[in-house]
Amino acid sequence: MIDWTAFLWSGVLLLLVAVVFWLFSLWRNDVSIVDSLWSLMFLLVALAYAAISGDSGPREVLVLALVAVWALRLSAYISWRNHGEPEDYRYQEIRANNEPGFRYKSFYIVFVLQAVLAWVISLPLAGAISGQPDIGFLDYAGVALFLAGLFFEAVGDLQLSRFRKDPENAGKVLDTGLWRYTRHPNYFGNFTLWWGFYLVALSAGAWWTIVSPLLMTFLLLKVSGVALLEKDIGERRPRYQQYIRRTNAFFPGLPRN
Repeated sequence: MIDWTAFLWSGVLLLLVAVVFWLFSLWRNDVSIVDSLWSLMFLLVALAYAAISGDSGPREVLVLALVAVWALRLSAYISWRNHGEPEDYRYQEIRANNEPGFRYKSFYIVFVLQAVLAWVISLPLAGAISGQPDIGFLDYAGVALFLAGLFFEAVGDLQLSRFRKDPENAGKVLDTGLWRYTRHPNYFGNFTLWWGFYLVALSAGAWWTIVSPLLMTFLLLKVSGVALLEKDIGERRPRYQQYIRRTNAFFPGLPRN
């Protein structure tokens, strides 16, 4: 069973971190920094939960290692990608729709919301750390799924960053590498690795934490992932319409003629 006291305190820690980063966003007048914070929130929850609950074992070490690899890579990549850039256009739109007073509204619209989502989605991490100690087949299956997801996410990000660096690709659409088989390999990778975390939690007996990967899947497909990114991308990049017609949106598959 999850130590709910430890889990509650990990949520309090997330809110405190959200306050700090919100204040920093006021100074920079840029809420995009929350994207760099997002993955680190899960690492903070896992570390706080492990420290407060006092549970230890091979699965705890495994989960902390997996979360650290994913969270640090993703945060470092987003921080590097956004360095020197203006506020992300998605947040500019949110800002425009919530004026006047977005500077202060952003505390709960952006930072508190993401902290709460991260806290709920992190349930499998807490369940895996505090569950049955013996590692079994589902743990190995979860690690395999995690590694597959990390591959899609990291390689997809690398291919996209290289594509964007080449000035000859201005106005073009990346349709090679992993992007040949899915329009969003990084989102698919994120989806896959969170189902990997769930398998580890399932092995620990926390079957009910399935709410986490289901919520993450919904967010990636219908809210902040595919749906949001492609809402107006056809208007900004006309060639993307052809890409849509021949390439799967999410799950990888062979391109269509």
